[in-house]
Amino acid sequence: MTTTNQEQYLGPDEILRKKKEYMIPCVYHFYTEPMQLVKGEMQYLYDHTGKQYLDCFAGVSVVNCGHCHPEITKAVCDQVMTLQHTCTIYLTENIVNLAQRLSQITPGRLQKTFFCSSGTEANEGAALLASIYTGKQEFISLRQGLHGRTKLTMSLTGLSMWRTDTSPVGGISFAPNAYCFRCPYGKRHPECDLACANELETIIKTTTAGQVAAFIAEPIQGNGGIITPPPGYFKRIKEILDKYNILLIIDEIQTGFGRTGKMFGIEHYGVEPDIMTMAKALGNGTPVGAFTARPEIADTYTRPGASTLGGNPVTSAAALATLEVLTKNNLTAQAALLGEYLKQGLTELQKKHPLIGDIRGHGLMLGAEIVKPDKSPATEQLDRMLEEMKNRGFLIGKNGPDRNVMAFQPPLVISRDDLDNLLNNLADVLATMG
Repeated sequence: MTTTNQEQYLGPDEILRKKKEYMIPCVYHFYTEPMQLVKGEMQYLYDHTGKQYLDCFAGVSVVNCGHCHPEITKAVCDQVMTLQHTCTIYLTENIVNLAQRLSQITPGRLQKTFFCSSGTEANEGAALLASIYTGKQEFISLRQGLHGRTKLTMSLTGLSMWRTDTSPVGGISFAPNAYCFRCPYGKRHPECDLACANELETIIKTTTAGQVAAFIAEPIQGNGGIITPPPGYFKRIKEILDKYNILLIIDEIQTGFGRTGKMFGIEHYGVEPDIMTMAKALGNGTPVGAFTARPEIADTYTRPGASTLGGNPVTSAAALATLEVLTKNNLTAQAALLGEYLKQGLTELQKKHPLIGDIRGHGLMLGAEIVKPDKSPATEQLDRMLEEMKNRGFLIGKNGPDRNVMAFQPPLVISRDDLDNLLNNLADVLATMG
């Protein structure tokens, strides 16, 4: 895409004006000088002037198979032309085929699924299921975790930026996360003996009433700053949870479907969740969420339940096509290989530029924490870097509680040449930062 008729588009200034007048102001945007995106094609996005951008964020781990992948797009269009929507009160085929497919690829004994429309709903539903099964109402979450925007899921979120509810739900305790770069105990792995995981037992015994239904965690904390637990972390967590008969809910909303070089992020840790939540990449851009559980847990949810749009014929067709593309093209293995290549390139840059304080993650879910010489967050420097990279045609994410972590979560169809181009331009930008 090299030329466009700019007159057919509103343009960034008019979009910003309408946004300010008609949208709730919590809906924010990146960049001091934002562009209007009008087209996507695999790993690339295009603005209203025809400029091409390498998408290194994938809509926050959504379009793992690439923008407008032709096979997924065809499946969506074919379904829209035949049966667009009913509801789960009527029998349709796609939804049960998708549930069966998920039972084949999810870890361990996870088998039965409820479909909804978003990750927030999936986490809300998983928490409800945990309470139904256990008869308990308390929860434990991790600091810097993000689980949604409803009242309960926002209350389960351990990032102050996203906790906008002035009266959060009670009965929720927060455990320290495995943030090795800024260990709250001032220790180093493995000499630390997983002190952050061991603290979970203290929290259960001191800050709860002993009525904990579940512990919820992301295998890698996305918005929390690509916080990646060390080996053995989740096994220790699971040992403690089993001791107190507490369920483990794993939030795979950002980490799922090949993103980390495994089909699901928790597979890096050899632990079987009791309940798992999914969304984002499951539909490659169509609105779908799901939570899945072992049969003995799922079968306790017997009172009537439905999701008007969850798992409808179109989103289920999109998800089935997405899973076919992921497996047929072995994108999970590709994410592992290219992720290691990108991590090596970032490590070489780190040797020359101490502005990069830490590099972490698995597969194509990597974070580079940008810091000042005293290790404090270099938030303003990162903003300048991302603005300049955008001007050069690269869209990179940012996250973390101080918004100083550069997030690389591109479509899994990205190429090695794309990564070389990204690293070369990032080297140029880093060189201008002093």
